[in-house]
Amino acid sequence: MKRPIDRRQLLTASLAAAALSGEALAAARRTQDDAPERKARFRKALKYGMVQEPSAPTVADRFALLKGLGFDGVELDSPSNLDEDEVLEAAAATGLVVEGLVDSRHWQENLGSDDAETRRRGREALDFALRQATRLGADSVLLVPAVVNAGTSYGTAWRNSVAELREIAPLAESLGVRIALENVWNNFLLSPVEARHYLEEVGSPAVGWHFDVGNVLRYGWPEHWIEVLGAEYVFKLDIKDYSRKKMNDEGLWKGFDVKIGDGDSGWPRVLAALDAIGFDGWAAAEVGGGDAERLAEISRRMDRVLGLAD
Repeated sequence: MKRPIDRRQLLTASLAAAALSGEALAAARRTQDDAPERKARFRKALKYGMVQEPSAPTVADRFALLKGLGFDGVELDSPSNLDEDEVLEAAAATGLVVEGLVDSRHWQENLGSDDAETRRRGREALDFALRQATRLGADSVLLVPAVVNAGTSYGTAWRNSVAELREIAPLAESLGVRIALENVWNNFLLSPVEARHYLEEVGSPAVGWHFDVGNVLRYGWPEHWIEVLGAEYVFKLDIKDYSRKKMNDEGLWKGFDVKIGDGDSGWPRVLAALDAIGFDGWAAAEVGGGDAERLAEISRRMDRVLGLAD
């Protein structure tokens, strides 16, 4: 037999529930109000070579696809087989920005080489990329400045690349295009303190850093690099992830076999460090590309780790 409803008890319980709900809502609002203000600002981009959608064969098709997927810009190789006029027309039609170029000859013809002819070709490649950047509206050229190996010592790579960058930096300054050095696995500039000292020795406001979050996890922590390089030198970001467990269990390069957000980058700490320096710039995905579905996933994952998701 059911007991009759005690309306007084029901009213009391309802008022208590309402009070608890109000307190919970107020607490949630306090938590939201107390959350650190997001100071870093990001514009999303990716490398053009990642676009492999069969239904988008032309530059215009690919630019339109990227814009529709939420990307603001794209990085192109220099030199490449793309027609500059076609690129400019696609950018104007879609609003997708060519935000940067990548010196595609820097590994083979790097500025730190002990061979004078190699350095000369490297200067020519960088000169071409800087001038092409102005034609395409890009504001940076990504560069690997040197490679240390059995044939090129650390000291040689440092001296030669600093000298070459000092020589070409005035051109970059006059063009309004920045040279952004990337941390890669080139056995060179392996700590943020060393990287900052290197940039200070070059001594140009047009030479800074294109910081790759995932690349550094083999031998460091991204937030440490961001803190030391600071707003003065962190020009742009490459977004990828890396798993130290995969590195240890399966080999160095297997560490990259994780999707953005699934590795050891520690994105909340990375964002906090970027907030602290007031980063305001481009963040470009550099991961395995694919068709429209894969690119949409990359866009969503970037939104998630960069705090851009609703």
